[in-house]
Amino acid sequence: MYILLALIAACALGVGVHFLLPHRALRGVAVVPAVATAASAIVYTGMQWAGVGEDSVWLWLASILGAVVVATAVGYGLTASRRTSDAAKRAALGI
Repeated sequence: MYILLALIAACALGVGVHFLLPHRALRGVAVVPAVATAASAIVYTGMQWAGVGEDSVWLWLASILGAVVVATAVGYGLTASRRTSDAAKRAALGI
């Protein structure tokens, strides 16, 4: 049940990351929070399987802050990819 705390925190911080990153109109509203939540679930589950206890601060830091770092990287990557794609399409159309 403690995994829900990590997932909710990662999702909430993912929403914050979405609004802090530039060019948010170029990506979906739910993409960055969803990536943060999924990354948090993967890290939390992996560390639990590795034997890290729920009382360990490293479990919480890795699952929550690690998810924010991954979501930030994915957000920047999607935005850069979208801007490049849009520029290529505009050049091909002569706009």
